[in-house]
Amino acid sequence: MLPYPQIDPVALAIGPLKIHWYGLMYLIGIGGAWLLASRRMNRFDPTWTKEKLSDMVFWMSMGVIVGGRLGYVLFYDLSAYIANPLLIFEVWKGGMSFHGGFIGVMLAALWFGKKNNKSFFQLMDFVAPMVPIGLGAGRIGNFINAELWGKATDVPWAMVFPTDPAQLARHPSQLYQFALEGVALFLILWLFSRKPRPTMAVSGMFALFYGIFRFIVEFVRVPDAQLGYLAWNWLTMGQVLCVPMILGGLFLIWLAYHRAPATPAAAV
Repeated sequence: MLPYPQIDPVALAIGPLKIHWYGLMYLIGIGGAWLLASRRMNRFDPTWTKEKLSDMVFWMSMGVIVGGRLGYVLFYDLSAYIANPLLIFEVWKGGMSFHGGFIGVMLAALWFGKKNNKSFFQLMDFVAPMVPIGLGAGRIGNFINAELWGKATDVPWAMVFPTDPAQLARHPSQLYQFALEGVALFLILWLFSRKPRPTMAVSGMFALFYGIFRFIVEFVRVPDAQLGYLAWNWLTMGQVLCVPMILGGLFLIWLAYHRAPATPAAAV
């Protein structure tokens, strides 16, 4: 068993002002995405300025934050937030839904694309390789918060989390998700998008592999207490939400390669 590193969730406190690691992880994810996007911008559209790129990153970041929070409220704990709506603003305590953030990014892409003469999938193909940076950073934030831990296990790398009332050795599922949704997904999309691909192909790869990775990790992750398992003592809300992503990803990849051949303009 490995000892859980005791990390104060508050990175910096200045009087009553507290800066949490969880929030800093979002800043790291957004900043990393902006840096990567700036490197690839000329391949996407040489006429874009850094100001336009910054606008895109800003609005998509808003989609992640607002969509992620509302998604968690709607998908995972609606009754608690109806009872106390002010809880919605306590984002430093965690409670963000990837699937809600994903919907928020798609809505932002639709709106921003119309304003800038880009199709929805042109923007999504460009953005997709950058998303794992934020996903990986977010999972490190979950780990520091000692939340979203896994099931009890006797594997040598199991950990006892301070937030676990039972104090059992558990899978560090946050680190599994960091490795898969952050590192592995980034490498897959980065390598895949280095060559020209037809529109929708990169988006399809993102949806497919994120869905697969998340579905797998859910088998060893403890579901949210207020929901538990939805069926068969193993099906979780996360897995239910990943099924349309996997199917949609497969369909987009199929459609991309049956609609048109790859062109340099499609490269991201």
